[in-house]
Amino acid sequence: MRLSLITKLTIATGVILLFFMALFAYMNVATIKSILLTSAISDADKLSETIIKSTHYEMLEDNRKRVYEMMEEVGTLHGVEHIRMINKSGFITFSTKKEEIGQYLDKNEVGCSMCHTGREVKVHVPMMNRSRIFTDRSGKKVVGLAKAIYNEKSCYTAPCHYHPAKQNILGVLDIIVSLEEMESFLSYFRHKIGILIVILIVIIASVITYFTHRLVNVPVRNLLAHTRKISSGNFDSYVPYSSNDEMGDLTDAFNKMSQSLKSARQELEEWGKNLERKVEERTREIKEIQNQLIRTEKLASLGQLVAGIAHEINNPLTGILMFANLVNKNPKLHDEIRSDINVIIAEANRCAKIIKGLLDFSRESIPQKKPSSLNVIMDDTLELVIHQAGFHNIKVSKDYAQDLPLINVDVNQIGQVILNMLINASQAMPGGGKIDIKTYAKDGYACLQISDTGIGIPEEHIDKIFDPFFTTKSSGTGMGLSVSYGIIERHGGKIEVQSKLGEGTTFIIKLPLS
Repeated sequence: MRLSLITKLTIATGVILLFFMALFAYMNVATIKSILLTSAISDADKLSETIIKSTHYEMLEDNRKRVYEMMEEVGTLHGVEHIRMINKSGFITFSTKKEEIGQYLDKNEVGCSMCHTGREVKVHVPMMNRSRIFTDRSGKKVVGLAKAIYNEKSCYTAPCHYHPAKQNILGVLDIIVSLEEMESFLSYFRHKIGILIVILIVIIASVITYFTHRLVNVPVRNLLAHTRKISSGNFDSYVPYSSNDEMGDLTDAFNKMSQSLKSARQELEEWGKNLERKVEERTREIKEIQNQLIRTEKLASLGQLVAGIAHEINNPLTGILMFANLVNKNPKLHDEIRSDINVIIAEANRCAKIIKGLLDFSRESIPQKKPSSLNVIMDDTLELVIHQAGFHNIKVSKDYAQDLPLINVDVNQIGQVILNMLINASQAMPGGGKIDIKTYAKDGYACLQISDTGIGIPEEHIDKIFDPFFTTKSSGTGMGLSVSYGIIERHGGKIEVQSKLGEGTTFIIKLPLS
């Protein structure tokens, strides 16, 4: 027959009157124990305060020997088991157990953790919170109390003091007192009161203990333990089926709830991960598209502008250069004037070179595409520069993907881009270095990666390097990367750059496979 939980508790309640007798005895013992324990802790606190005040002037005079002698004498008193002094850093400066002197205590040790809770250090802690009850190695039950030694004004103004005024606590005095007398008294009291009620309480306590423990305590504590596991995130916790009553129904419902929570958390975590990944991907794609649009519009506008300017400047510049050369050929020309004319010719040639770069930049020549091997284009371009003086102290390593498909590109234009990248890499390593070249296929692109061990590009300049006329070099027009960017864009590709100042730069050219 199934009995409800209410019925079981009603049976247990029938003997509740006798239970009050046992409860009364228990409360009396607990109250006396609490009073005696509080008294013992208070005595230990007063003893600690007495030691600190008694040794105050010796501390001001830095008479450590006398301080330690006084604490050694106090340690011999009846009931005092152990005294030790710990400084701010956890270093034991004195102990009645000589083997402890010179050791360090961790902040998580029992005597320290009362004040050091997490990152917060408590300056003032109530007396009961500073106490701890435990059994020492000899089996005695003792109470320990830690008392802070504060940095009073008379301390930090003393000429011998080593600590700044802003330091609140100089150290801790830890005293351990025996509870043997208290335990003896409690044992005597329990014995006496036990004799008075033992006959009556044995039967009643047995019945109540059985019913309470069997029917309530065990299932509730078991359920509470598993509830704590779930609250800490352990949804695999399972409560064994205990009985065929309301408690059993509660256990079954609890297990179903934990499984539902586990499934919900897994779904939520998976959904969150997917959402976060998608948001990051979309944000990155939008940012890349925005940067490409801004750069494309900027290049288009500049292309139209520089084309007109270049044509307007080119004609008078040609006249200047022609007449300067004619004047320079005059044998009667004075040397000082000839020197000035050479400067004019050199600067005019420099302007002509800049104009040529502007015209190249403004011309959006249609690529003459044909199926080509990116590896072959790279090798052919490398042969053009590898024997130049700028590459003599540079080591070149190649890592080509041999199965890289052919791509439709203008060989000359792509070679021009690669040539510009190689020259930039060599100029970034005037004292020599290493260039790593790698080809591979990824995400529908044939990729060419050129890395150097040069000086690198400052982070604030990376977004500007493809802008026309932008350069960090003492020479050059700043048009090379702009032209290269335009060529790759007209091929439907991308150029990515990664750089770290002082370590080198990597350019990645991506060209569509299809």
